[in-house]
Amino acid sequence: MLFTASCTVAPRINVSSTNASSGNLVTDGKIYTTAYQQRAAEYRALCYQAFNIAHQRVDEIMLSKTEKPKVIITDIDETVLDNSAYEAHQTLQGKGYEPDTWYEWSGMIKADTVPGSLSFLKYASSKGIEIFYITNRGERERDFTLKNLQKFNFPNADSAHLFPLHNTSSKEQRRQNIAANRSIVMLMGDNLGDFSSLFDKKNSDERNRNVNVLAAEFGSRFIILPNPVYGDWENSLYNYNYSLTDAQRDSVIKASLHSY
Repeated sequence: MLFTASCTVAPRINVSSTNASSGNLVTDGKIYTTAYQQRAAEYRALCYQAFNIAHQRVDEIMLSKTEKPKVIITDIDETVLDNSAYEAHQTLQGKGYEPDTWYEWSGMIKADTVPGSLSFLKYASSKGIEIFYITNRGERERDFTLKNLQKFNFPNADSAHLFPLHNTSSKEQRRQNIAANRSIVMLMGDNLGDFSSLFDKKNSDERNRNVNVLAAEFGSRFIILPNPVYGDWENSLYNYNYSLTDAQRDSVIKASLHSY
């Protein structure tokens, strides 16, 4: 079955510039990654591929019984809601992520759906699987977030099924709280921290090693979506040092590349 679109926020570096072109790799590079998310048919195909696999897994999962009710835990941003319009707005001004402008954006309730996400979650819900949303959006965005999900009729889009960020960006405790009386049969996200604490605040090499350890989970219990624009793939390169200057971040990225 092919899904059609109805059209872990990981902590991000604050980057700000008054020029349309910032003159640095980190901010200007997001012009290309945002263009990929919005315009590349390959991006859309990758999303459909992820949700087609998820659909097959749900069919398999429903063949077996669990002692506790079955649930899917999903991230929100760049997993079920597409915020590329915000990224485009910022990068075209030579700016990166800013907490205030992000809050304004989320309040607009204009995020679209990630291709295939709505159809898949509705299908899973129709099979009796409960959906929980774990996001690193802040508590003050709860109402905005629910309204954006409800705008498209996402299943279980209510306050009881939404777990925003409180004291830590790690999602592990929130997952454990849900697992106390439910069986988590699938996790979905665009950031590895959406799946396991093995990826929390780990450097790039450790993240890659842990992906190798958990390789069998991807496409089985873990469904990962592409996000070239932001996430801990980027933060890990800086060792989560959010105080680096633009020039320092540029140097770190260039130094991380393999060439010949």
